[in-house]
Amino acid sequence: MLIPSRNRGGLSRRRFVTGLSAGGLVAALPRPLLARTPTAGQIPPVARPRWDLRVGRTRIEIDRKVLHAPCIGGDVPGPILRWRQGDTVSINVTNTLADEETSIHWHGLRLPAAMDGVPGLSFAGIAPGKTFTYRFPITQSGTYWYHSHSGMQEAQGLYGAIVIDPPAPDPQPCARDYVILLSEWSDVSPMDMLDNLKMQDDYYVFRQRTLASLPREARAAGGTLAALKDRLAWSRMRMAATDIADVTGVIYTYLLNGHAPDMNWNAIFTPGERVRLRFINGASMTFFDIRIPGLEMLVVAADGNAVEPVPVDEFRIGVAETYDVIVQPTQARAYTIFAQSEDRTGYARGTLAPQPGMSGPIPPMDPRPVRTMVDMGMGDMKPGESMHGMAMPGHRHGSAMAGMDMADHKTQPPMSGMPMPRHEEGAMDDMDMKDMQPAPTALGGHGHGHSLPMPAAHLHKPGTMDHDAPAADMAPVLEVDDPGPPPLNVENQNIARMPTDRLASPGDGLEHNGRRVLSYSQLRATRPGTDPRPPTREIIMHLTGNMERYIWGFNGRKFSESGPIRLRRNERVRFTLINDTMMEHPIHLHGLWSELENGQGAYRPYKHTLISQPGSKLSYLVTADAPGLWAYHCHLMLHMETGMFRTVIVE
Repeated sequence: MLIPSRNRGGLSRRRFVTGLSAGGLVAALPRPLLARTPTAGQIPPVARPRWDLRVGRTRIEIDRKVLHAPCIGGDVPGPILRWRQGDTVSINVTNTLADEETSIHWHGLRLPAAMDGVPGLSFAGIAPGKTFTYRFPITQSGTYWYHSHSGMQEAQGLYGAIVIDPPAPDPQPCARDYVILLSEWSDVSPMDMLDNLKMQDDYYVFRQRTLASLPREARAAGGTLAALKDRLAWSRMRMAATDIADVTGVIYTYLLNGHAPDMNWNAIFTPGERVRLRFINGASMTFFDIRIPGLEMLVVAADGNAVEPVPVDEFRIGVAETYDVIVQPTQARAYTIFAQSEDRTGYARGTLAPQPGMSGPIPPMDPRPVRTMVDMGMGDMKPGESMHGMAMPGHRHGSAMAGMDMADHKTQPPMSGMPMPRHEEGAMDDMDMKDMQPAPTALGGHGHGHSLPMPAAHLHKPGTMDHDAPAADMAPVLEVDDPGPPPLNVENQNIARMPTDRLASPGDGLEHNGRRVLSYSQLRATRPGTDPRPPTREIIMHLTGNMERYIWGFNGRKFSESGPIRLRRNERVRFTLINDTMMEHPIHLHGLWSELENGQGAYRPYKHTLISQPGSKLSYLVTADAPGLWAYHCHLMLHMETGMFRTVIVE
């Protein structure tokens, strides 16, 4: 069976739907039906409470990169699901993959824990040839998305958008409404990416600082000696100031609604109309900086929740975030939707135009960001000063802490009833299993990636792909509310000596660029939060990692060495994130809202994913009003896979 292929030649080439697996063939069967649905980015005209989705593999070629992609209905991204608040939806997901399980997680939705779609935690996963019915009430409205939580299928194409209509008329009505789903495309498997990063942490970073760039750095730093000292400081940390993204445009093609940049996805408008653009970052590893040259954007929603309108020229969208913006083009010309990767190694683009096929000018990409010691939470530290908690070559757990005030290492007793952490083989010492299993099959899943550790030795466990044995002095540690600064060891390379409040910063590379750029401090909810209670306790999570070993975690430990975070039902808690790494981390708590403390008082914005900037400290409030087991992790897929994952139990 032949169907058109999206690639450099538009529809001039064709792609084969292969019969390599039952999934590849079955996925093609609904194609005539899908051809009658709206094209990519166009929202279905009517909300539907019932959906039938088939997951299979299809051979797809985009930008000369060929992949047998796990996807829904033979297309990447999958169909836009449109629901209505107040309905109860039913989604039958059939797995036609030949030999691997699958799952769907409904990102940002409030629903029963058993419907959350995390194999080994929420349910057992969907085995090949089986159908699982997700059924849950819709209690919210806005822009969300769905993706697989099995085997890193999300990184290869198993994702799509969700649009939920409010029960009342929209206070920001628009004549047109489009989804803009940003993602990546590569013919390199996520497992191969991970192996390469394990071998060399800057494997995909081809734009390093060189002798040729030294004069420019010297002018910015106030002299050659200062620039050389800065380079020496980074060398001592065994990090690169230009290592902005672990995986880059070297192997990625950046997509907008499944279209490569030269395919020129179009959205139509009539001059004078208000147009809503629902931006979703469905990438696995890439942050995007978005602007539409010549148009002001009015940010009206963040992560599905309405905010007071903020006029901007540009905004950064982290992995898994969503933003709704409204534009009002007045001229009958083409406008380019330009989404450059944070590291400036590529971009996705589309066009807003009064007629199909038009193309607007593509702006040049901005200069690449370069991290500083301030970005690393080291203040204005000079290389000759005491480095306190900074990792130095050859230093390990104890000696690297020289110069730090050891009184800062708080050793609180564990909370009552706190279970022991999970071990490498998935054992759960001193843990009451009935507290951990929402259903008898909760630990019965198969496959790998995005799943809890399983007892069987052959199953992949998040946080243990690194093949590195824990340090000899790293005994299993209970999760406590305030663990103090993490140790420097094989799993943690750095400690932010002076973490800063970066809520008013739009992000590295966006400051002082001459444009109005959105920052977290500008987000203000349109109505007060539903829970006015102050928090009764604070849970501090250090975001930690070792770039050389490519291990990531919380509080200096990966998932396999840590226990769950326990919350009492309806408890009000404050989570504080301290980023000890040089990377942004999009932190996602399943099943519960995260109320960002950004200076807006009772009008804190509700978010499901929060971006922690390098060397920063931020906090948010959580009301534990949904019982069950919930995933808590960094949404950079390779970070989650190598340890930056926890289980939150609301009991």
